[in-house]
Amino acid sequence: MTSSTTASQSELEAARVPLGWRDQCSALLIPLNVCRHKTLYMPWKCEDERHGYEKCQYDDYMRRMKQLTRQKKAAAEAAAEEE
Repeated sequence: MTSSTTASQSELEAARVPLGWRDQCSALLIPLNVCRHKTLYMPWKCEDERHGYEKCQYDDYMRRMKQLTRQKKAAAEAAAEEE
């Protein structure tokens, strides 16, 4: 499931992104980290990149929670049909 926000394994390895950060928003993390290194992690710099990355993280979280809710609802309906 590759999207415009998911980087390839070779891109992630080249950017030295840790395994824990390789998710659906990994393609947005690479330019954010480059910007952070260039600006010495100044909190007021790289705001656009950070906002885009955090928005992607939030959207991904909401998508997973909706999927979990659907799965729980389907499991509850299946359990109700068995009784």
